[in-house]
Amino acid sequence: MTVHASSPPATRTVRVSVVDDHESVRLGLKAAFIEAGFEFLVEAPNVRQLSEELNGRECDVVVLDLSLGDGSTVTENVKNVQATGSAVLVHSIADRVASVREALAAGAAGVIPKSSSTKTVLAAAETVARGEVLNNLEWASAIDADRDFAKAQLGRREREILHLYASGLPLKLAAERLGIGYSTAREYLDRIREKYVQVGRPAPTKVDLLRRAVEDGILPGLDLDADGAR
Repeated sequence: MTVHASSPPATRTVRVSVVDDHESVRLGLKAAFIEAGFEFLVEAPNVRQLSEELNGRECDVVVLDLSLGDGSTVTENVKNVQATGSAVLVHSIADRVASVREALAAGAAGVIPKSSSTKTVLAAAETVARGEVLNNLEWASAIDADRDFAKAQLGRREREILHLYASGLPLKLAAERLGIGYSTAREYLDRIREKYVQVGRPAPTKVDLLRRAVEDGILPGLDLDADGAR
């Protein structure tokens, strides 16, 4: 009997939508996503129309402009996009620091300036669609420039635990690396989470802790435009 090797599972096509009140931006991104093999669902001038046109369809990532000109706030737009089940990739002018900060606090998965190359936007959308946090210099710069951003006052050992754990190590291995017990490491992690709650930046999940570590400079960001800038 001949045994045929099974084919590897196909990678699911990323489903993407764009919300921007400039039609040229929407159509330009739509064309780029379609050409790159994404499944493009909706291009809309505001989040309300996005929700209506999705009509219950699942979308992996929505590329969202921060200033839509319809009277909506950044927080409600991010939250309403998330309510559709989609992750949010902010696509905006880099100098809107307060709005970027508000979007990140509301749960946006990352920030890409409108000056970025199309290739960078596509790569960022793929990263966010996988459920990963997008770490780039725009994120870090927005945080650094915002004087109202409250950093959690973490001790040296807490920073070490957060660095290792948020980098991807299981807590047990992080504890072993630092020569402490698992229960002690767990206490440090609980204390870290409590401190972030106290400054209004809760971090209930490991992904949230990664966000906080990048925001506070405990982990470096990744500049997706590095190759193109050379």
